[in-house]
Amino acid sequence: MNRRMYFVLPDVETAQQVEHDLLLARIEERRMHFLGRRGTDLKDLPEASNAQKSDLRHGMYVGLVAGVVTGAILGAGLYVYPDLIGIPVNPGAILLLAAFGAVLGVFVSGPLIGSSTPNVHLKEFDKDFEQGRIVLILDIPKDRVDEIRTLIKGHFPAAEDHGVEPTMPAFP
Repeated sequence: MNRRMYFVLPDVETAQQVEHDLLLARIEERRMHFLGRRGTDLKDLPEASNAQKSDLRHGMYVGLVAGVVTGAILGAGLYVYPDLIGIPVNPGAILLLAAFGAVLGVFVSGPLIGSSTPNVHLKEFDKDFEQGRIVLILDIPKDRVDEIRTLIKGHFPAAEDHGVEPTMPAFP
């Protein structure tokens, strides 16, 4: 299981040095995601993907819950009032409509809405972005969290530790 760590770095040069130290500590480049104010030249640093910048995951979760509830209510309504569509409805239709609602909700709320909404977890960094700082998002194994925190804080005292998410999703 991986954990997602957040650090705020003072500038791009420091971010490059941190990346170098993390690579020496055998943290793969694909596990590092750097973010700066819009228009900031991150040089050769691995930039955060659109899925990490947007609220895709949260949007998919909200769509899943809303779709299941809406589909189940629609299915229950058709079961209780079969005259609405003119044919009797099997109780299994409730589950079928709930599943259909879940799929439709995930599709509509995730890629269509969530991908165009800024990530709620990155909201706390707005002031840092305005000041030209760089945010580092690390996805690392949970048994290396303390080691990596010590490495970054030991070599770069100006780096601000912004905590660890308790679980890191497999996607994105």
